Amino acid sequence: MIEIHDVTKIFKDKKKSITALKQITLTVAKGQVVGLLGENGAGKTTLLRTISTLLTPTEGSVTVGGYDTVREHNEIKKRIGVLFGGETGLYDRLTARENLAYFALLYGMSKHETKVRIDELARMFGMRDYLDRKVGGFSKGMRQKVAISRALIHDPDVILFDEPTTGLDITSSNVFRQLVHQLKRENKTIVFSSHIMEEVAMLCDSVAMMHKGEMVYQGNLDALYQEEGSKDLNYIFMSKLVKGNTTYAS
Repeated sequence: MIEIHDVTKIFKDKKKSITALKQITLTVAKGQVVGLLGENGAGKTTLLRTISTLLTPTEGSVTVGGYDTVREHNEIKKRIGVLFGGETGLYDRLTARENLAYFALLYGMSKHETKVRIDELARMFGMRDYLDRKVGGFSKGMRQKVAISRALIHDPDVILFDEPTTGLDITSSNVFRQLVHQLKRENKTIVFSSHIMEEVAMLCDSVAMMHKGEMVYQGNLDALYQEEGSKDLNYIFMSKLVKGNTTYAS
């Protein structure tokens, strides 16, 4: 579903160049849930933005569902849902319902489809009490729920989440985790970054660990546990960084 081949991304300004991604190769199969791990600045968000067509690789290629992110970006945008940490993409002067309806319109959904989908998402995330209030007065957690709903409004096949539970309380975080399980049952393909190792262990089939723009490990979680003799992802992640290993598991 997602194929990343030898992707390098270099940001340039007048004084210097910064290599954010270094020859990244990663395959995510249809229906798979992959957790993207790494410190701040490791390149996780840059990689997600590249998959989503918002950034163009300096070198290498990315395809989503067989479509190239550079040449066929419009086809990909129809099929993906994206949420980036700290960027809700919402309009403060509109209500939550109006925000969701606006994005549904952009995806070509009918009024009936939009109403049904908004009601479904509002029920799922407990938003019905404030669905018709302007987003400008929302708490961070309320905004995050609407933003997640915006990413899912068109029922995409591929979903990219960057720190999706940021700002959510315990109850809402649990709702999100239940949502991921549901999306997996629907055979959706999901890649999400998180600093919460327990969340990754609970939701993911595989992990991709990044450090300073490079892939340190990618592979099946059970295989990783067996290899390391531990199920402590915090310990395993730090161990990989200390060892400086570049390991690829099947």
